Amino acid sequence: MSELNQQDCQYDDAHQKALNLEEIDAYLVQLPNWTYDSHSGTLHKQFSFKNYYHVISFVNAIAFIANKEAHHPDLTVSYDQCGVTFTTHDSGNQVTLNDLICAAKVEALDNSGNFGPKSLKSND
Repeated sequence: MSELNQQDCQYDDAHQKALNLEEIDAYLVQLPNWTYDSHSGTLHKQFSFKNYYHVISFVNAIAFIANKEAHHPDLTVSYDQCGVTFTTHDSGNQVTLNDLICAAKVEALDNSGNFGPKSLKSND
């Protein structure tokens, strides 16, 4: 099984078919703290940040990935949190390989707090 974040979304049957629970579980080992909800058919993770500036920077990075991959998540944004949810509407609101690829690309973003005016590492 190749690294998800090294792949690109494709729009063929293999990438757009709904995956079963066993297939999803096999990929989730590459996605720490992401959860699969079989009832809603979604893949989700909640990210925490120092402040709103960091949240919006993260959202902008996700927007770049989503446009490049032509696969867009649902986002919930607050002052220091961003929820990211992937599902493929064209596959009956189920998780596909494309969802997992995009989640891995989001996971690869620097979420260490080492950027912006008051990073998580600062004593301010």
